[in-house]
Amino acid sequence: MIRTVRIIKAIHAVLFVLGSALLVGLLYEVISGSITALTWAAVFVFIVEGIILLSWGCRCPLTVYAENRGATSGQVTDIFLPKWLADRVFIIYGGLFAVALVILILRLIQTKPS
Repeated sequence: MIRTVRIIKAIHAVLFVLGSALLVGLLYEVISGSITALTWAAVFVFIVEGIILLSWGCRCPLTVYAENRGATSGQVTDIFLPKWLADRVFIIYGGLFAVALVILILRLIQTKPS
């Protein structure tokens, strides 16, 4: 049982790090104005992630799965971040994604031919 929880948390941690890197890449691309396939892939991934989180009551399914397997906490953000920040990661990441979307829309409007 402990091994299963460790595997779930390891997968969860890898996905968290990859998602964080993807968010940084998205912000960089929209701020710099270099809209690429990565930009659209990131937008797609974060929209899908948002739908999944909303359908699970704003909880990551891997967190729930780890807790169902016996973990006292299925969160992995507390491994990397202070507790007060880990508890607000959805709000912060959601806000950064919203900012990236606004900038992306503004970039697209600016490049639209007249």
